[in-house]
Amino acid sequence: MSSPKTYVTHLECSMTGERAEADRVHNLSPAGWPLLVRYDLERMKGEVDRDAVAARRAITQPGFWRWRELLPVRRDEDVVSLGEMDTPLVLLPESAKAIGLKGPLLSKEEGRLPTGSFKARGLGMAVAMAKGFGITKMAMPTNGNAGAALSAYGARAGMETWSFCPEDTPDVNVREIAAQGGHVFRVNGLIHHCGKLVGELKEKAGWFDVSTLKEPYRIEGKKTMGIELAYQLDWELPDAIFYPTGGGTGLIGMWKAFDEMEKLGWIGAKRPKMVAVQAAGCAPIVKAYEAGNTHAEEWMDARTLAAGIRVPKAIGDFLILNAVRESGGFAIAVEDGDIERARTLAGTKDGLLLCPEGAATLAAAEKAVADGRLERDARVVLFNCGTGLKYPLPDRSKRLDRHAPLDLASILTS
Repeated sequence: MSSPKTYVTHLECSMTGERAEADRVHNLSPAGWPLLVRYDLERMKGEVDRDAVAARRAITQPGFWRWRELLPVRRDEDVVSLGEMDTPLVLLPESAKAIGLKGPLLSKEEGRLPTGSFKARGLGMAVAMAKGFGITKMAMPTNGNAGAALSAYGARAGMETWSFCPEDTPDVNVREIAAQGGHVFRVNGLIHHCGKLVGELKEKAGWFDVSTLKEPYRIEGKKTMGIELAYQLDWELPDAIFYPTGGGTGLIGMWKAFDEMEKLGWIGAKRPKMVAVQAAGCAPIVKAYEAGNTHAEEWMDARTLAAGIRVPKAIGDFLILNAVRESGGFAIAVEDGDIERARTLAGTKDGLLLCPEGAATLAAAEKAVADGRLERDARVVLFNCGTGLKYPLPDRSKRLDRHAPLDLASILTS
C-alpha cells in the first residue's frame, strides 16, 4: 500500500507567525510559544475527495489514521498503531431531561481508544513523528492518562519513556504506565512541577520533551476529534461542545480542524460554541475569560477530584481563550460535588460511566442551561475523555449472609 500524499508545508509560531522548517525536530518556537503545523489546503482541496477518505477501510487506516492527508506523518512505516477506532457518540436522553435540555445531548466516548483515553490521539501522533525523526527517548509530566498513552505507544515504537506524575495520581494510572514499559515517578507536587523536572533534566538525560504543547504534533492528533465528530454528524457541527480543559490541546486542535475543513470545503461556516470546562478548585482559564485577559495566571493550591483538568498553568492559554471567544462560547467552572452528582446521573439514568473530567462537562452543561448561556433546544456534544473504570468509585454494595434467613423485601428495596 502506498502512503497517502501529505500536504505539510511548514510550522508556524502560534504567537508571532514566524515560520519554522517542517521536517526538523522542534519543541517550542524560537519565541517560546507553541508551534502549529500548516498545510497546503488549496492544493489538497483540488486533489483529495472527502468522502473517499472517510470511506477508507478501518483495517488499513484505523481510527484517526484515516485522515492522513490532514496529518503530519509522511511515511507508512512511521505510523504507530494500537488498533484505534472512531469513538462513538452516545445519546444521553435521560440526563438531557434531568438538566432541562430539550435538544439532543451526546457524549463522545474517548475511553474506547487504546489505553482508555483521548490521550491516545495526541501521543500516538507525537510518537509516530518522533519515530520518523529517529528519537528513542521521550519524557513528559502527566496526571496519568497521557503517561499511559506515551508508555504504550512508545513501547510499540521501540522507545524508552519516562513519566513524572503528581504523587496523588490514581494508582491504576501509575501501574498502567509501568506495565507498558515506562519509567514512572511520583513527584511531591502538581503537574507543572513535574514539567519543570522534565525540562531541567532534558539535556543531561537526552530525552525529548513531549509535554503538552511543547512540541507541535499532539495538537495534530487531538484535532482528529473535530474531524471525526464532523464526519459522524454528516459534516454538520453541533451547536455547542463542552470540553474538559486542562492543557486544552484538544479544544485548540478541534478549532484548528474546523478552520482547515472549511477551507477544504468539507464543512460550512457554522461553528459550535466552544465551552472550556474547569473545576472550581483549579480554574485559571475561567478566571482569565471572565476578566477579559489574553493569558491566565497560575492557579495556586489547585484542588479537584478531576485530576486530568488540574493544570494550574497552561502554556497554550491564549489559544484556548481565542477559540472560546471566537466561537461565541465561554469558560465555566463546576464544583467537585456537582461533578460527582453528574457522574451518578449519567450512570444510573443512561447507563454510561463517565470519568470525572467527562462528568464535569455534564455538570457544566446543566449549569449553563440553568443560567441561560446554553439554549434548551441546542444540540450538544460532551467529551467524556476517558474510561470511568480508571477512577475510584463509591462502594454502594450491601452484604448478604447466605446462611441467614433471606429478607426479600430489603433485597428488593436496597
